[in-house]
Amino acid sequence: MTLADQFIDGFIEEPGYLDYGRVGPLSASVVAEIRAQTDVLSRARFGSLDNLFRQNVRLENAVAAVTGFRADQIVAQPNTSSGLMHAMFGLTGGILLSPGDFPSVPFAAMRAAESLHVLTPTWLETDHGRVTPGEIKDQLSSSIAAVAVCLVDSRTGYLADLEGIRQVIGDRLLIVDAIQGFGVVDAPYECADVVVSGGQKWVRSGWGSGFLALSDAAAERLTPVFSGFNASSVDDPWDEVPPPAHGARAFQVSNGDAIAQARFSTALEEMEQVGIPVIAGIIADTVSEVIDLADEFAIPIASSRDVRERAGIVVLEPPTEQLTLLVASLHNHGITATSRLGTVRLSIHAGTSRETLDMLRSAFMSFASAVTY
Repeated sequence: MTLADQFIDGFIEEPGYLDYGRVGPLSASVVAEIRAQTDVLSRARFGSLDNLFRQNVRLENAVAAVTGFRADQIVAQPNTSSGLMHAMFGLTGGILLSPGDFPSVPFAAMRAAESLHVLTPTWLETDHGRVTPGEIKDQLSSSIAAVAVCLVDSRTGYLADLEGIRQVIGDRLLIVDAIQGFGVVDAPYECADVVVSGGQKWVRSGWGSGFLALSDAAAERLTPVFSGFNASSVDDPWDEVPPPAHGARAFQVSNGDAIAQARFSTALEEMEQVGIPVIAGIIADTVSEVIDLADEFAIPIASSRDVRERAGIVVLEPPTEQLTLLVASLHNHGITATSRLGTVRLSIHAGTSRETLDMLRSAFMSFASAVTY
C-alpha cells in the first residue's frame, strides 16, 4: 500500500460528503491522536505532561515543512480570524483587498481601521469575485502598503495567482488567508509575507487549530498590538511587563490548546509525508470528473474549469427556478454540500470515494429528470 493509499484510508466519514470547504471531518490519525493526548492529560502520570507543553514546537515544525517558512517564523493560532486580526491590527498604511473575500479578511481590516486609525482599507474591484494580478496592478497606488487575498475564494473556488500578485505589488506586504487551500494546494507560500490558516477544513484536524506565519519583512513592519505574557522577550515575566519578543512569537495572547496543536501537527505531518503535490493531483483528477458529471446533466458551472485556477471546489449555478430542485435532489441522495446565494458548492478531497461520486451521479440524474423547460 502506498502512502497515498494510506492517506485515503484515513477518510472515515460517511459516503456522500462533499463539504470540506465548510468543515473537514476528522481523519483517522487525528482521532487516534486526540485519544492518546487526552489519555495523557487525564491521567497526568509523572513526567507525562512535558510532551504536551512542547506541542507548539511540533506545530511550528510541521507548518514549516509544508509552507517553507522557518519554524521561528511561525506561531500557533486558535483560528484563521485571530491570525488575520494580529496582522491587520499590526499594519500601518493602506491595504488593498476585495470586499467579497471571506468576511474574516474585510472584518479584520475594518475593525483595525476603526480602532487604531492607522490602517486604510481600499476596496478592490474584482473580476466576478476573482482577485487577479491584473486587477490589483490597475488599482495599486503609492499609499498601499499591503495587499490581502484569499488563496482560494470560498464562493467561486478561484485559486489566486500568488506569484503573479507578488510580481505586481513589489515589496508591499502580501497577506494570504490560506484556509480554503491549505494542505491541498501546492502553493508558492514563499511569495507571501503573512500566511494564516486554520485546520478545521481541508486539513481535517478540527476547530481551535491553526497558525500565523510571518516573513522577516512582515515581522519588521507589523506591530504586535495584541501581545500577551507568553509573547514577551522574557520567558517568565513576573513582576515586570517586558516588550514583545521579536518576530512571530510576539503575535500571541496566551498559551494555546496543546491537544489542538497536536491534532493539527498530526494532520500536517501525514500530509507532508504523502506530499502536497500528490494530494493536489488526486483532487484535480476528481474535480475534473465532477465537472464532467455536471456537464453530462447540463448543470451550469460557475467556477473555473482551468486546473491552474481551481483547487477542490466546484460551484454549480443552476437557473434560479431550478436551485431548490437541485438542492433537494442532492439532499435526497445523501450528498452533503453548501448552498449559498443561488449556488451549490461541492468540495472534493483526495478521499472522495467512488461511492460518493455514484451518489452524486444519481442526484444529478434525479435533478435532470425532474427539470421542466
